[in-house]
Amino acid sequence: MRTMRRLSLLSALSTAVLAAGCGGPGSDRPASAGSAVEGFPVTTSNCGVQTTYERPPRRAVSLNQHATEVMLALGLEKSMVGTGYLDDAILPEYQAAYGGIKVLSKEYPSAEVLLAAEPDFVYGGFSTTFDEKEGRSRAALAKAGVNTRLNIEECPSGPVTMAAMDEEIRDVAKIFGVPDRAEAEVKKLHGTLDSVEGKLTGVQPVKLFVYDSGDKTAFTAGGKGIGNEMIKRAGGVNLFADVDKAFGDVSFEQVAERAPEVVVIYDYGDQPVEDKKRFLLANPALKDVPAIKNKRFAVLPLSSTVLGVRVPSAVESLARQIHPDRFQ
Repeated sequence: MRTMRRLSLLSALSTAVLAAGCGGPGSDRPASAGSAVEGFPVTTSNCGVQTTYERPPRRAVSLNQHATEVMLALGLEKSMVGTGYLDDAILPEYQAAYGGIKVLSKEYPSAEVLLAAEPDFVYGGFSTTFDEKEGRSRAALAKAGVNTRLNIEECPSGPVTMAAMDEEIRDVAKIFGVPDRAEAEVKKLHGTLDSVEGKLTGVQPVKLFVYDSGDKTAFTAGGKGIGNEMIKRAGGVNLFADVDKAFGDVSFEQVAERAPEVVVIYDYGDQPVEDKKRFLLANPALKDVPAIKNKRFAVLPLSSTVLGVRVPSAVESLARQIHPDRFQ
């Protein structure tokens, strides 16, 4: 039985983590501490943190759905010792691989539970993964000998596009020494995007408003997240692309003024889609909005609207909902 269960034993944990970090993905025998691994070392710069990997991680933990599914899409389940925090069911094609990975917690694990898994790498989808108050900051984990990565949608240098999706997948693959897998995945994902683009040639863009949540104000998709790019690719116009961040609050009066033709509902959490529809249909500020008068809604799961491998299929799903005639 492992004895390293408490945060007070970080120095011992660091030694174990470094010892576990040898060998490539799927190898049965770890390399000795002094042996070289082909293609390594590699250095990455991620959200202000530069990390040099002497060898691929062997005890990785993924937190948040889109981070987990990037790992699984790259076939890295044998390099994973834990995962946590899903918003939806894992995609069917990854379910078997996911079933062999220990779930550390339903949402984020405590720092103690996380470190008890003896990870050498933690990959988070949202900045909340690395909560300083919870003892999971990137700096705290680094002191414990644990390398980290944060999905780059959380620290964009400009609008998040499909190029960012490619970069995220390629960087994770680089860290694990499997760049060929990234190229195969990127090619597949762009095949879906190219197919949608072909079907939408010459289409008249539809004016869309994204409703994530909110009753006093509307929490919506702004212009700096992948959601804005998805809407464009699906043959729509995001009416709040001028909101200078990935998500932001706007008034329902602003929504009415911009007169969306379709409302896109992000589905997640404890509030069912039908409840969101009923709220919007009954909102007096929206009574003259074309989308409300015509009851035109589209629905996407939240896990498909953040930077990860679900994005192209979500573009196709949205395009089918707002331009059904192009997919008959």
